[in-house]
Amino acid sequence: MSTIAANTLVIMLHGVGSNGNDLAPLGHAWKASLPGAVFVSPNAPAPSSFGSGYQWFSVAGVTEENRSARIADARPSFDEVISSIIEENGFTGKLDRVAFVGFSQGTIMALDAVASGRWPIGAVVGFSGRLASPLPLQPALETPVLLVHGRADPVIPATESSKAAATLQTLGLKVELLTLSGVPHTISAEGAARAGSFLAEALLK
Repeated sequence: MSTIAANTLVIMLHGVGSNGNDLAPLGHAWKASLPGAVFVSPNAPAPSSFGSGYQWFSVAGVTEENRSARIADARPSFDEVISSIIEENGFTGKLDRVAFVGFSQGTIMALDAVASGRWPIGAVVGFSGRLASPLPLQPALETPVLLVHGRADPVIPATESSKAAATLQTLGLKVELLTLSGVPHTISAEGAARAGSFLAEALLK
């Protein structure tokens, strides 16, 4: 089996009302395909507006019209979390060895980080999310993207990932889209397995 240097960092970004521990098991699942990788799954910076857990931005009263402004407002705190993790793990100047893996709101922030050009990282995996970044988009074109979405998702329709893929491809990014029948708003075993392979393909360079 091919191996990668122990200087690969995968940052996992949870959804609203959740916490970093919810995505941590993915790191264990991907150890075989990403030997030596460092997996970090932080809490989002703000307490959730709805009870327990944390959020990257509030979804209280969120609409199609105001979502992009909330994403823009969340960028400084998001960047602070990411910068801290990258610095703590010795990845300053090694963004091509960093991957973001998001779920739901975490995917929104991960896609925004690349679509805005702020984080030209080595790969992005987005589960059950959408692209809702404010215009103009000035993406980091070297970052490959995998979008995975269940067709039975009642929270964020799978068409959002389809639209995101089309937009990012038009801008020049390499995007793979995987929609899974019967899968609700969750990360399925099939989706997780494809993501692990995708990360290995992107980072085993």
